[in-house]
Amino acid sequence: MQEERILEVKGLTKVYPGVIALNKVDFEVTRGEVHALVGENGAGKSTLIKCITGAEKATEGTIVFDGLEYSHINPSEAIRRGISTIYQEFNLVPFQTVAENIMIGRYPNKFSIINDKEMRRQARAIMEELGVPIDIDTRVSTLTVGYQQLVEIAKAVSRNAKLIIMDEPSAALTSNELNYLFKIIDQLKQKGISILYISHRLEEIFEICDRVTVFRDGEMITTMNVRDTNKDELIKLMVNRELSNSYPHTALPRGRKSLEVRHLNTSLLKDISFEAYEGEILGFSGLVGSGRTEIMRAIFGADRMDSGEIYLYDKKYVPTSPQKAIKNRIGYISEDRKKDGLCLHLNIKENTVMADYGAVSRFGVVNERQITDATKKECEKLRVKTPSYQQLAKNLSGGNQQKVVLAKWLFANCDVIIFDEPTRGIDVGAKQEIYALMHELVQQNKTLIMVSSEMPEMLGMADRIIVMHEGRIMKELMHDEADQQTLLKYASNAA
Repeated sequence: MQEERILEVKGLTKVYPGVIALNKVDFEVTRGEVHALVGENGAGKSTLIKCITGAEKATEGTIVFDGLEYSHINPSEAIRRGISTIYQEFNLVPFQTVAENIMIGRYPNKFSIINDKEMRRQARAIMEELGVPIDIDTRVSTLTVGYQQLVEIAKAVSRNAKLIIMDEPSAALTSNELNYLFKIIDQLKQKGISILYISHRLEEIFEICDRVTVFRDGEMITTMNVRDTNKDELIKLMVNRELSNSYPHTALPRGRKSLEVRHLNTSLLKDISFEAYEGEILGFSGLVGSGRTEIMRAIFGADRMDSGEIYLYDKKYVPTSPQKAIKNRIGYISEDRKKDGLCLHLNIKENTVMADYGAVSRFGVVNERQITDATKKECEKLRVKTPSYQQLAKNLSGGNQQKVVLAKWLFANCDVIIFDEPTRGIDVGAKQEIYALMHELVQQNKTLIMVSSEMPEMLGMADRIIVMHEGRIMKELMHDEADQQTLLKYASNAA
């Protein structure tokens, strides 16, 4: 019924130079529902959200929110009307307290003097209403990612949000934090608050969402009740093509020992020793904070080792800097691609060749033709979707950003490539492409080291798995020895 709709989008179109990001989209969200929005990276989901929240102006079409129609509003007006968005990159002030972040921009005051007692009272009331066990005087910088997300939700509720948009809310959460998030979402739903839930983790949609809308190539394909569909149907609607086996990697004959770490120690890591070989994918499993990423950063020279030795092809290697790692043909696809993997304000071409400018220059002068040819070769191989290789990295979808990071290390022709959460925040089709590429790389005798919090991914792709707990290696398992229960047992030190 019309009166049940909190949001209605009519004929929304957004055109950028060279690309139609949205094409006459009709879309609606009803009051008190959890509505999933799914599609491959570049399908138009982010553009739709930007138009709804006022971050972008639609080329044509209208939006009706809570009975009021508009073609464009600014983000501040969207918040005042009751639209709040929780992005993957939180909009929090790290050095301020939880209470200050919840009430930011709306501090109770008299004669321009903030009433700290009243601010804390209001913040505490919101947290108690949501049942969130966080001290409001805690500085946000000390909280886990999961708890920071709950602070964002509390901030949205304190602004009397009627619609909360959650963009990949589970990407960096532990299983316990995810369960807490789901409880909060259910509470919000019971209060009549609508949730627009964007996620590439399809299993979550079937757990918490009422309806799901599929986007593909800038168009709204269909909206269905979640109970009337299944994962396979959603994937088929999203990608419009047949996908091969989810995990295409099969064990290959192991080649030479390429990397050896001996007794690596830092303030977190304790006596880490392992070997990696050509033609294999070595997995690192464990809970968040177990030290997996810290090992990779030490190998890449991004963090200092307190003690220990590393050997590349039996020659001692001292990782004093990322530049030295790159010179030794080690590539690192970092967990946070926006912070550590890309220069967001540079274009695709510049990002692709930045790890090895020497290959496209002579006597210190870069050859633009070689840069273009190299970018075209690597980005076509990875199916990067872009109207131009001059496109800035910040304007790409998450999946295409990840592909550009991959293109950089492929161009640098690295022998050892570290994949830290390689498919975080990307769609099922892009995941398949990355898995296929990983298998292709080990066929070329590359050594791949993979950190992943997704157990099916770890079990499906890794030849060997090293399980971490609180900075220590707990167990090394061959592929046929590993299952989810065994990984969890060692990761939680319950063995």
